[in-house]
Parts: sequence; structure tokens; C-alpha cells
Amino acid sequence: MTLKLDWMRGCATALVTPFRKDGSVDDAVFQKLVERQVKGGVRILVPCGTTGESATMDEAERLHVIRMTVEVAKRMKAHVIAGTGSNNTAATIDFTRKAREAGADAALVVAPYYNKPTQEGMFAHFSEVAKSVREMPIMLYNVPSRTSSNISAETTLRLAEKFDNIVATKEASGNFSQIMEIIHRRPKNFRVFSGDDATTVPLISIGADGLVSVCANEIPKETSKMVEHALNGSFHFARKIHYKILPLMEANFIEASPAPCKFVMKEMGLCEENIRLPLVPVTKATQDKLRAIVKETKL
Repeated sequence: MTLKLDWMRGCATALVTPFRKDGSVDDAVFQKLVERQVKGGVRILVPCGTTGESATMDEAERLHVIRMTVEVAKRMKAHVIAGTGSNNTAATIDFTRKAREAGADAALVVAPYYNKPTQEGMFAHFSEVAKSVREMPIMLYNVPSRTSSNISAETTLRLAEKFDNIVATKEASGNFSQIMEIIHRRPKNFRVFSGDDATTVPLISIGADGLVSVCANEIPKETSKMVEHALNGSFHFARKIHYKILPLMEANFIEASPAPCKFVMKEMGLCEENIRLPLVPVTKATQDKLRAIVKETKL
């Protein structure tokens, strides 16, 4: 039976990683941003994911960011799901163990990218991770737009049935038929999180358990309230927030994330816009669109 984790429900934030102009991680700003999340109602923190630019961080930097997140989370009674996945199974296992030692409560393990494994390869990859780090709860991360490979509903359900420490999936496929099949056939205690801000309310209405959010970096209070209302069945209030912040949720992906989000956060005075290559800051045209949305939503 799937391990029951009562805390794995609600709004989680895929944390941005603030960088200084020289490219180094800005520890002081990062800690303030994490504290702001918890004060805004977010109780699940997700460092070193796509939004955190983990692909351009070395292992020491990623472990450092996870440790900083854990430090704030322990102090403020939140939980940490650390991004540990890669397209190398052995490396994923090794780093998942290190994240566990660093104090993370669970691991977010992305589908292997670039290699383009078959569904059997996908199943074997996640099986090895689950078997090798049995004490670590695992959230699968399905984001075909980034990885060029989809974790099918059948593979997700096979993994959920076989391994009690595979406890959830972050579904960013945009395939509602696939997500509905997972929700409908999942084992007891297995959680399904939306991986897209804009699809959260409809997915919760059909049984999803929460959101791993980009938008919450900018507006944690509004995003966490939207999720809370939806989970409580107060869809009138959830929809009201949804449509208010929808322009921002969509604008965060005008260009490759997290560049738009970092620009908005810079406009809000939260952090610098610095981003690591090969990503670059947003264009002037996108800046104008984002400024208009910031003004419209009164950020």
C-alpha cells in the first residue's frame, strides 16, 4: 500500500534560485524568498526543479540550496520535496540519497530526458530509484514538453502499485485523459499534483490533491488560497482567484521558464533577474507584456 503522507496535499512552490550578477547563488535572498513562501501560506517547498534552474547547477550548489530550504522549513514547520532526478539512473539514486541525508522529506524525480526511454525503460528507471532509496518518498515528475518523453498512465499506475514509497506524481503533461485515468485508478494514498498553475482548479475538481506552482513564487498567498478553496470544495472562491491571476499564470510561460517569473519578481523587488545560460532574460516585448500584467493584477 502507498505510504500515507498527510502533509503531501495543497500548494507546493517550485522555488526559483536567485543568482548574483557573477552567477553565484544568493543565499540571503533565497532564504528570504523561502520564508516569504511559508508566511504566504505555502507548506511544501520544492527546490532544485525546473524553475530552480537545477540543470545549470552543479551538485554542490544543489545540495546547498536543498540544505537552506530544509533549514527554513524546519524552523517554520513546512516540508521539502527536493528535485533529484536526471537522465542517469545511477546519478539519480546517488543524489536522491544525498538529498535525504540533507534533510529533504521527499524527492521529485523527473522522467529521464534526452535518452527518450520506452515505457519499460521508464518503469525500470523509477523502479531502481525506488528500490535503492526505500526510505525516501518519491514524487514522479511528468513534463513531456521538457523531457520529450511521457510517463504513461499505465506506467505511473504500475509504479504506484508496486512501490509503497512512490507516493505521488506531478503531472504537467496537459493530457487530461491521462491524468483522469491516473486519478480514477490510483491506489489508496497516492497523490496527484497539477504541474501547471492554470489547470489546477479543474484538476482538483476531478480529484487531484494539489499543485506544484511557478506562480506562487510571485504570489504565494493568492496561489495557496486558490488551492485551499478548491480542495475544500469552495469552487466559487477558487474560480474567482483563478481568473484574477490567470494572466500571470499564463505569462510565466511566454518565454522559457523561469525567465518571465524572475523578471516579474525583479519588478516586485524580490530578487534580481539574473539567469544562467543557455536561458537568457526576457525580450523587451515580453517585458512590456509582463509589466502590464503586473500593473493589472496590482502586484
